[in-house]
Amino acid sequence: MSPMAEAVARHAVSPGGAESADPRAVSPELLQRLAADFRADPHRRAAMHAIRKNGIQAVALNQDAVVAQQYTFSHEIETGPITNQRRSGRCWMFAGLNTLRVPVKEKCGLTEFELSQAYQMFWDKFERANYFLESILETLAEPLAGRLVSWLLMGPVDDGGQWDMFVNLVEKYGVVPKYVMPETFHSGESGGMNRLLVVKLREDAVALRAAHRREGAAPEALRARKQEMLAEIYRLLVQCLGEPPTRFDFEYRDKDGGFHRDPGLTPQAFYSRYVGLDLDAYVSVINAPTADKPFDRTYTVKFLGNVHGGRDVLYLNVDIDALKRAALAQLLAGEPVWFGCDVGKLSDRDSGVMDTALFDYEGALGVPFRLDKAQRLDYGESRMTHAMVFTGVHMVDGVPRRWKVENSWGKEPGRDGYFVMSDSWFDEFMYQVVVRKRFLPERLRAALAQPPVQLEPWDPMGSLARG
Repeated sequence: MSPMAEAVARHAVSPGGAESADPRAVSPELLQRLAADFRADPHRRAAMHAIRKNGIQAVALNQDAVVAQQYTFSHEIETGPITNQRRSGRCWMFAGLNTLRVPVKEKCGLTEFELSQAYQMFWDKFERANYFLESILETLAEPLAGRLVSWLLMGPVDDGGQWDMFVNLVEKYGVVPKYVMPETFHSGESGGMNRLLVVKLREDAVALRAAHRREGAAPEALRARKQEMLAEIYRLLVQCLGEPPTRFDFEYRDKDGGFHRDPGLTPQAFYSRYVGLDLDAYVSVINAPTADKPFDRTYTVKFLGNVHGGRDVLYLNVDIDALKRAALAQLLAGEPVWFGCDVGKLSDRDSGVMDTALFDYEGALGVPFRLDKAQRLDYGESRMTHAMVFTGVHMVDGVPRRWKVENSWGKEPGRDGYFVMSDSWFDEFMYQVVVRKRFLPERLRAALAQPPVQLEPWDPMGSLARG
């Protein structure tokens, strides 16, 4: 038993009734024992001085782990310059567009190329506003103080998203080169714009619920009012992000200096001609090892989406080894992998290292931390927070040891914007990869045919990547 546990046990006994009679209270005697126990160990006092001066991250940082995670990989994919989402939560969108730009670069012989993130952002905000208002109309009979409506009102629109939401935007609106709709102040500094959108949408929710409650307005009348509300959202977005193009000329020079021009393209035609990926061939595979989500089953999340009438979020839950094998198969076939993880856990922004051995908190503090992956999900300690792209892996004797990660935080973090993930970190904090269905074994492809289990909106697997 540790000295701390012994002190607590002694307090619980309360010999002779000298201490507080209320076992729920923190007594002066317990505090005295805890203080004496701490002062008795000179190593704890030394750690206290170091942490007070430098912070726990600096003191607990394991330099051996930083050295061990080298930026060399046995297999790599060239994707292009690091992108920068700036002060916005569009990581899922950047990661998606970074995967789509690879076939454009290859077909056109380009060394550098980016697709417009502002274009995708515009339509996501607009469609998300409509999705929210439709959710309000769908829940008019629900109590305002109930959990569902409270959850809807908590985040009418933000920057975060999921893979299937990205697919909805691409399939409906296509994509355009970045120069056709470049970044604006509010695409990269989205907070001010988002706050106005949230205020307006909550105001719209008040109006719709009031019209239903007091006026008994018919659904047709409420949807007519919704159209007026969307007109205001559209004006706000155009003024913050610019007007999305409907046609444009695609002009470029290839790496050999040759000039090319393809005039009058729609965004959908550009996607078909220069990207050409069949997004129906991909599936989102997750690892959620909690008791309520059996493996080899499909799941969806209620009220999680952006395009009304588009595809629902769909997950196939598998064990971590199956998820890893699918990601490896696609990488080794020369195709990058979109993924979602909990980026803030045991990772260092400066070095770009993501490793379970990176911080020795127990050694620095004398306090163990022992939650496993399922417990972290069940008790709110972890969930998918950030989307990035795997562009390489280091294999030794057929076993992955570390993974090359393309981030979208600009060139300063990590190694020129790239991060390196240890395989142990993959096991603990990786939650989602998007892979071609053909890279799954037959039994998992067969599992995709089953109707998905519906999860509640607040389930941890309903989290959005907004890192």
